[in-house]
Amino acid sequence: MTDTDATPLRISDQTIAVLGGTGPQGRGLARRFAAAGLTVVLGSRAADKAEAAAAELSEALGVPVSGASNADAAAAGDVVLVVVPWEGHRELLESLREVLAGKVVVDCVNPLGFDKQGPFALQVEEGSATQQAAGILRGSRVVGAFHNVSAVLLGDPDVPRVETDVLVLGDDREATTLVQELADAVPGMRGLYGGRLRNAHQVEALTANLIAINRRYKCHAGLRVTDV
Repeated sequence: MTDTDATPLRISDQTIAVLGGTGPQGRGLARRFAAAGLTVVLGSRAADKAEAAAAELSEALGVPVSGASNADAAAAGDVVLVVVPWEGHRELLESLREVLAGKVVVDCVNPLGFDKQGPFALQVEEGSATQQAAGILRGSRVVGAFHNVSAVLLGDPDVPRVETDVLVLGDDREATTLVQELADAVPGMRGLYGGRLRNAHQVEALTANLIAINRRYKCHAGLRVTDV
């Protein structure tokens, strides 16, 4: 069979693992993916914490959601989202390099700092968190996405639609298309290709601007791309 004969990946056939799935962003994304009918595994440093959070989501949504340690969740997932604090990003990925080999890994991490003047983007040696992930996980298909989505809206059961565009970045066409489909599975959300991995820095940094907007206008700002 040639590459052109291969059956395209479909998001409905994939298990979605969310590492850092007990934090606001990770748990919110897991909620939306599970509500969309996808198979979801929540990961956390502590398996019992992930299992408890998964049980709460299962009860709230009426669909099965499982919980496990980050390592076990990574092993179970076909598409693995990394939604952990920047400070633990490198250490986690280095510990899971072999487990994540061959998988689509979606880096959602924003390297941000905060001071009296507000949020700001941190300088990353590799250029961005996504590029750092790609450098560590050379055997994985690394994509950047979901950087600019409000955790508050994701986790609010009274918000039926998350009206925002998700910029998807990567060098692997099939992997970026799959992650766009993952974004499209959430009502109101739209996945758009945003360029190659080298363009990830400005997308991650934009989160600082959105946080500043939220603080000034008391809102949960998102991103919409016009004329597409």
